[in-house]
Amino acid sequence: MSSLSSLPKVAWIGLGIMGSPMSENLIKAGYDVTGFTLEQDKLDRLAAAGGTAAGSIAEAVRDADVVITMVPASPQVETIAYGPEGILANVRPGALIVDMSSITPQTSVDLAKAAAEKGVRVLDAPVSGGEAGAVEAVLSIMAGGEQADFDTAKPIFEALGRTIVLCGPHGSGQTVKAANQLIVAVNIQACAEAVVFLEKSGVDLRAALEVLGGGLAGSTVLARKKNNFLNRDFAPGFRIDLHHKDMGIVTDAARRVGAALPVGAVVAQLVASLRTQGDGGLDHSALLRAVERLSGAEI
Repeated sequence: MSSLSSLPKVAWIGLGIMGSPMSENLIKAGYDVTGFTLEQDKLDRLAAAGGTAAGSIAEAVRDADVVITMVPASPQVETIAYGPEGILANVRPGALIVDMSSITPQTSVDLAKAAAEKGVRVLDAPVSGGEAGAVEAVLSIMAGGEQADFDTAKPIFEALGRTIVLCGPHGSGQTVKAANQLIVAVNIQACAEAVVFLEKSGVDLRAALEVLGGGLAGSTVLARKKNNFLNRDFAPGFRIDLHHKDMGIVTDAARRVGAALPVGAVVAQLVASLRTQGDGGLDHSALLRAVERLSGAEI
């Protein structure tokens, strides 16, 4: 492994469900990580893991070689990137910004353009794998940007994930992530419908999900979410609120390019309905609750 001094200095902005374990994995890999987020307890957690807590974005990024951002949506990316207190105004020329948030492809393209005017490089590099993937450092990372910048970031990505692919120019990572979220939502919905069907039929659900997982119906979604379904445990690994945001991204992007998403549109509405029923803070496996309601259950 490279010595500590030869590794790039990393600033990490956004220490939520995903950002905290990801930044900690970088620290374990030997990186000097300075972080900033709005919640003091998350800063305390970073410091306890061996990182440095900063008092502002400007302080966090000032000496960084690589700035990694992991925030909920496009408005938050714009807030932390732009303005006198933002990343672009305070990071040094030549630094690399790696935005790992899930945002619109256009936001990524715009950020890369604005950064280039200041001599700052950008990759969009959203991830898939949820909280478990972040903790276990087995995320899939889909990047958009220049090959040389991807090559620079790849050792960092290898401390965070397992499947790491440059998908094309700026915005491409976000487009692939949007497709990922479409597949995941439709898959969860199908699993949820199967669970309700099986239970109403009087079948042993645990046995049924075990055998389904071993056949063509098996999927990473079913493997990761099986216990959520069995135990009705919807503690958030990835919140319905965020998947609602992502379904908005994919439906809007598909409309722009003329791609029909008939099933995706229906699932997007089911996700939206969960939010209006107060379930936005639950894990996206709580789509099961929507199917149960439609099937007559009192929840």
